[in-house]
Parts: sequence; structure tokens; C-alpha cells
Amino acid sequence: MKLIIQIPCYNEEETIAAVIHDLPREIEGVDAVEILVIDDGSTDRTAEVARLSGVDHIVLFKSRKGLARAFAAGIENGLKHGADIIVNTDGDNQYRGGDIPKLIRPILDGRADVVIGTRQVDEIKHFSFFKRKLQKLGSGVIRKLSKAPVRDATSGFRAFSREAAMRINPLTEYSYTIESLVQLGSEKIKIMSVPIQVNPKLRESRLIRNTPTFIAHQSLTLFRMYAVYKAFRMFVLLGFLVALPGIFGFLRFLYFYFTGRGAGHVQSLIFSAVFITCGIFILIFGVIADLVSSNRKMIEMIMYKLRKLEIENGTKIENED
Repeated sequence: MKLIIQIPCYNEEETIAAVIHDLPREIEGVDAVEILVIDDGSTDRTAEVARLSGVDHIVLFKSRKGLARAFAAGIENGLKHGADIIVNTDGDNQYRGGDIPKLIRPILDGRADVVIGTRQVDEIKHFSFFKRKLQKLGSGVIRKLSKAPVRDATSGFRAFSREAAMRINPLTEYSYTIESLVQLGSEKIKIMSVPIQVNPKLRESRLIRNTPTFIAHQSLTLFRMYAVYKAFRMFVLLGFLVALPGIFGFLRFLYFYFTGRGAGHVQSLIFSAVFITCGIFILIFGVIADLVSSNRKMIEMIMYKLRKLEIENGTKIENED
């Protein structure tokens, strides 16, 4: 049983050593623990400090590609190195390495394929009242969308079994947290949450520049995920809501027409025709989006099978050597 702990980071020269030294190298039920750093085009000595701190693997990007791309590269690299479990943590020393045994235990016991470390949001002093409420609201939306008992949807401290890791295919470049939950939830992957503690804040978040920007990015991600995995339902509902005023307007025109007062109410008929037509077009878009969604799911299944074959063949070659 091999565990690989991946750390996507950008310009974490001052904190990466502390993160690495805090990670456990021996865990009950795990034969080998390896550390993988993904340097997302850092302009400081992040990669050099990581090497000096004793990491096992480093992936270097020549230019910054974003957290989601760095995360995906770590998953891909971890699978190629034979990981049975991949744990993702941040390079800013937010999460405690001592919580990793607790994080991976449900996977080791066969109770889950994905485990999310749930921060005690109400106890985090540097979280504002508004941010705490927003965190809970967003997590509630993700629970409904992914159908998974997730209490902290934006937590980057999470563990994946090999099976779950092979199914991850991020679309966005901003963040992987919400997208991967919705994607894996739609695949009926078993997702659990465990409570964790966080370290004192060392610096401001580079991902969340300000609250409005964060809300805009996450809302766009949610919309895209819903459009991909719940396309027909979303467009049917939207089409119905757009057509509804037109239906009422048409019924209003019919009422006046059959009561002999139809003259002068042609505007209602035009109004209704516009809204009903728009609603029909949205429904058509929904059918097209549903076909695109089905196509994406087929591509994801093909990618999953290719990854699985690649890993199995790689393991077979290593055993023969």
C-alpha cells in the first residue's frame, strides 16, 4: 500500500519546508509514504527548498498554469508512481500533517474512496462572519449537487483512492475543489468527511483575492458543473421559467378573445409568442447540452479505462523487472 502526498504550490519558499517536515513518513496500514511537490511556475526557491527538505518527486511547470492544473498534474504523476492513495494538501501550511492518518483511514478500511478534511469553520479566527456563512451556504449547495455528505466543499485537504483518482478530469483552471466533488459524486463514488484542525494563518490566500471575485469564480464553476452533469434538468427548468410568462400572457389573450374583448390585446399575444419561443429554444439547447454531457461522460470513461490499463501495465513491467 503506497501513499503519495501531493503539494501543489506557487512561491511557497518560506512555508514549504515546514509543510514537508510536518508530514508523517510512517502510517499504520501503509507500506510506503512518498511526497510529491508540484511547482506551478514559482519565481522563488520553492523547488530548491523542497528538494533540500527531502521530497521524493517534483513536477516543475515553466510558467504558472493555475491551481487546478497543478492539482491534476499531481494526480496524474501520483498514479504513474503507483499510488494506492493520494492525499492533497496545501503549500501554505494551513493543514496539519498529523491529521493524514485520520484522513486516509476510511479508505484503508474500504468505507470510502474520497475523504474530505472538514475544517472547524466556526473556530477559525481569521475567517470573517460573512465568510463562515458563505462557506456553509456553498457547501450546502454542493451537497445537493454532488449528493455527498460534504461539510467543507472548498477544503483542499482530501484523500483519494486510486479508483477515485483515475476518474478526476478538471475542466477549470481556477480551483479543483468543487468541480472534483461534483464530478466524482455524479460517478457514484463514495465520499466521506472527517473533522480536522488547521494551523495558524501565515499569509493571505492567493486564490481568494477578495470575496466578490471568489463568489463569482465559484458560482461560474457551479454553473458549468451543473450544465455538464445536470444539463437537461437545468435547461428544462430554465426554459419553463422563461416560457411561463408567455403562457400566462397567451391565456390572458384567450380569455379576452373568447369574452369578446380581444381587440386591443394583440400586444399580449406578441409578448407571449416571444417568451414561449425563447423557452422552446432553451429547451432545444437543453437537448443539445444533454448530448454533449453524455459525450463527456463517455470520454471520461475512456480516459478512466486508459489510465487503468496504463497503471496495470506499468505495475506488470515493474514486477517483471
